[in-house]
Amino acid sequence: MPLRVTFLGTAGAIPTTERNPSAIFVARAGDELLFDAGEGTQRQMMRYGTGFSVSHLFVTHLHGDHVLGIPGLLQTMDFNDREAPLAIHTPAGTRRQLKGLVNALGNRPSFPVRISEVGDGDVAYRADEYEVRAFATDHDTRSVGYALVEDERKGRFDRERAEELGVPVGPKFSKLHAGEPVELEDGTVVEPDQVVGDPRPGRSIVYTGDTRPTAAAIEVANEPDLLIHDATFADDRADRAAKTAHSTARQAAEIANRAAADRLALVHISSRYAGHTDDHESQAQAVFDGELVIPEDGTDLEIPYPDADDDTNADD
Repeated sequence: MPLRVTFLGTAGAIPTTERNPSAIFVARAGDELLFDAGEGTQRQMMRYGTGFSVSHLFVTHLHGDHVLGIPGLLQTMDFNDREAPLAIHTPAGTRRQLKGLVNALGNRPSFPVRISEVGDGDVAYRADEYEVRAFATDHDTRSVGYALVEDERKGRFDRERAEELGVPVGPKFSKLHAGEPVELEDGTVVEPDQVVGDPRPGRSIVYTGDTRPTAAAIEVANEPDLLIHDATFADDRADRAAKTAHSTARQAAEIANRAAADRLALVHISSRYAGHTDDHESQAQAVFDGELVIPEDGTDLEIPYPDADDDTNADD
């Protein structure tokens, strides 16, 4: 089941000619989610082919470089005759401000826009096989981060063992894999745990938004497949990072290590480093043991299952 992240905007507060303000698009099996919407997000969505069928928008905080794209995006959706509702999730205490931004153009969208507040530990959105959790961040305004965490998957079905036990090929295989015991013609009962392995982990993506390093980003997901972390500054501006409630690339890497993340993506790169992120890369790589990515706008990352290298990965 594909899980894809498209980086629509990777700049800090001031955009550059190469980097747009913050916006991250996530697609999972027909679900399309957007995390933050800096200025020009709707153009980035057209440029990188994500489309506009977003059902949920998750806002980390209400600084302009994370939300000024919302009015334009809503207008574009309106012009495209959208009818489906859009749910917007925003930090606790900011609903009124966000509602004002939604109505900033003087015309309410013709489709339903539902705004809900979320705080640390809240499940912002629950889907059939995953949820999006909010967690506390440490910025200089009301803010949260978000983690998309999939449910555990069923264990692998051992077809060879099932046949050894006399289970005929057919519907009984599916029942066993679904956790139901089956009775054979001779009266023998075969239990699921005889032919189904232990549950397997799903995938997870953690997005911090703007923040100083925080333990909550470590605790929200177990060994995330991808941590997308604020890395506004390199070590030369560590004091500035602390003062403005941001992180350095090295600090982001330290959080990724403590979280046991497989991959780390450094975003919200300050315009001071336009065109050169070598220091970010070297300082993060000196700390982080996993795969490091400094995405450009338009970068796509596919998130495989943790056991994707196993030839028997498919659910039977």
